[in-house]
Amino acid sequence: MKTLVVASAYPDPPFDVMTHGMPGGFDVELMRAICGRLGYGLRPVPYEGADFNGIFDGLQNGTYDAVISGTTITPARAKIVLFSKPYLEFNQGVAVNRLRTPHAETIGNLHGLVAGIQSGNTSDIVARHLLAVKSIGGIRYYPYNGIETMLGDLQAGRIGLIVKLFPVISWLIKDRPDLAVTMQVPTHEKLGIAYAKNNTALRDEVDAAIELLRADGEFARIESRYFPESGSSAKKR
Repeated sequence: MKTLVVASAYPDPPFDVMTHGMPGGFDVELMRAICGRLGYGLRPVPYEGADFNGIFDGLQNGTYDAVISGTTITPARAKIVLFSKPYLEFNQGVAVNRLRTPHAETIGNLHGLVAGIQSGNTSDIVARHLLAVKSIGGIRYYPYNGIETMLGDLQAGRIGLIVKLFPVISWLIKDRPDLAVTMQVPTHEKLGIAYAKNNTALRDEVDAAIELLRADGEFARIESRYFPESGSSAKKR
């Protein structure tokens, strides 16, 4: 039996969740369903680099077959990897400390605050724009695997906000009552599965399997467990 080796970056809930050493979340459930359709085995592997964009190196050197990790399709990334058809769409979310900055509910009320950004995330594009138009006071970068430090800094007031894909930041703060996602930036980011540039055969196989999962309702069932419709900008495509 052919086995697909699929990389995900942790922690990136609800896409990628490691529980008691076992990989899970939307990504793994979707890939299990895809592999079930294709008659393949699945071996999830973690990416633990400091910059998210480094995850694509494993496609180029053959370490794994695919990357599924809440990955936004961008022109820069599309130059080095092959993407599937988009399967979800989300905006960026902005989280603040509701106790320290209770009025930070719109872009106009972020003036002077420092944004925390994970290295390699598309949230950096949003933060750089906010800085350029002087809506925020600065940007502090964290290694991708330093998300807990970044959340702790927001809670302690060492930074004033975090910009991250809406469902992820919403999930990350749900057990931190001082923090709140107060707004979405309408980036309409289309997410896709990444492959090596020459792996069109696997890309096409997986795209076809996703279409079958949509047709029989399994995709929607998996999606509903991790992305409740309320407050989400997920789009059925």
